Amino acid sequence: MTHSFNRLTSIAALDIGSSKVCCVIAKISRDRRINVVGYGYNASKGIKNGVVVDINQATLSVCNAVEAAEQMANERIDRVIVNVSGDKIKSTIKSASIAVNKNRPVNEADINKVIERGINKINVEGHELIHCLPTCYRLDMGEEVKDPRNIFGENLSVDILLGLMPDIMYRNLSTVIENAHLEIAGKAFSSYASGLSCLVDDEKEIGATVIDIGGGTTSIATFRHGYPVYFSSLAVGGNNVTNDIAYGLTTSFAHAERLKTLHGCAFLSSQDNSELINVYPVGEEDDSLIKQVPKSDLISIITPRIEEMFELVNRKFQEQGLGDISSHRVVLTGGGSQLSGIREVASMVLDKQVRLGKPKNVANLPENLYNPAFSTCIGLLLFALNYTEKKPNKIINKPVRNDGGMFGSLVSWFKQNF
Repeated sequence: MTHSFNRLTSIAALDIGSSKVCCVIAKISRDRRINVVGYGYNASKGIKNGVVVDINQATLSVCNAVEAAEQMANERIDRVIVNVSGDKIKSTIKSASIAVNKNRPVNEADINKVIERGINKINVEGHELIHCLPTCYRLDMGEEVKDPRNIFGENLSVDILLGLMPDIMYRNLSTVIENAHLEIAGKAFSSYASGLSCLVDDEKEIGATVIDIGGGTTSIATFRHGYPVYFSSLAVGGNNVTNDIAYGLTTSFAHAERLKTLHGCAFLSSQDNSELINVYPVGEEDDSLIKQVPKSDLISIITPRIEEMFELVNRKFQEQGLGDISSHRVVLTGGGSQLSGIREVASMVLDKQVRLGKPKNVANLPENLYNPAFSTCIGLLLFALNYTEKKPNKIINKPVRNDGGMFGSLVSWFKQNF
């Protein structure tokens, strides 16, 4: 199924995260420029590690964000482009090839044919298919070709990147959207959307990985030759740092978040031992009971968690074979990327060039949205505007293997036939 976003005059994007829910409404001009006319956001409830854990609370968070955006835009919306996240998302590559006429160059029909073969009867094995993206072509099993048109060959092959999310998790997300009286017009992984809003074309071409550090998850998308080639996610984010501070300094979660924002840093410096910060003991409201601790105590709680997060990312890099590629860049974004010193720690652990990313590929953004925390939501608008994915007409959900002997086989036969 292919969505007809190109005919829309307005787009609504909905970013449902572990820390916040954000809705942005934009108008599309005749020259296909995005003009944000309304936005709303609030603290997220009912979402943990990017996964819905309370339908009612999550629905209320969505309704509040959407209502604020509608009021600012003076427009009602009923369809949204929504982000998909969580630590169980994954990607896999499906390859396909066809014979082509060697007496003429490859044309559009050949490309469509090999893609159709690649997406025919995709087996999602208990997952919702989020993305179906051709990533690279090859002629006669040679080097990667970005665009095979007008090139001669005898065999054309394509690699198609499939982005998958466990079906049960997606059903909970879609239930929240439905309960908010909205329809899902399109969906995209958070890290993919963030890449669209933060990366420049040269980074996507040469090779770059977006690391979107949210409240409950850290989402990863690797780009090469202009397209995403890998998706993954980790069940760790900014909320983990906040929790560590709350437990380590015996303070409330709200105060721990404030300490992280005001005084947090990803590495120790020489003056941190001499600088004192105020800590409110949990449950105490009397200012006379405030305790003062060295700033170094706070930093020593934060640093191990940040290093651990990038060690886990580095493990993903090693699995992809990106560990030794020095030219591969890293772009940090998301609300968690605003922690002081995080860029330096990422560069040290990953041994890569690292920069901080903000949503830069939409002109004239409201100042409040020109912030790493809104990279995904702005990227969802770009995803809808430039949508080119082809989804298969037939998706197979591979049945669970039945080892129940003859009785199990009879039960399976009855289920299939009655």
